[in-house]
Amino acid sequence: MSFSQTSSSSSEATLQVADPGLQVLAPMYDVRCPVEFVLGTGRITIRACLRLEPQSVIRLDQSAGSDLSVRVCNVSIVAGEVVISDDTSALRVSRVLPPVGVEAE
Repeated sequence: MSFSQTSSSSSEATLQVADPGLQVLAPMYDVRCPVEFVLGTGRITIRACLRLEPQSVIRLDQSAGSDLSVRVCNVSIVAGEVVISDDTSALRVSRVLPPVGVEAE
């Protein structure tokens, strides 16, 4: 399964599917779903949460340099690193994760 990003006149990029067998999914191409870029996770008490203020530090479970996880509908789909290009930030994908229930090769 491979996708290529192409530019369009709108502010959003469109995807063209290289695998003709995936054309059956065409009606779903424009379905919107929540996407989360997760830098890390951690736990704090409600007491600590209520005491948060600017410059507070919350420790995360991930080690420094760990990949960021991208979740769509709460399912991790890729992992990567944050990159800065000119004055914008982006994600460089380092791993495409297998679908839920499929073992990685």
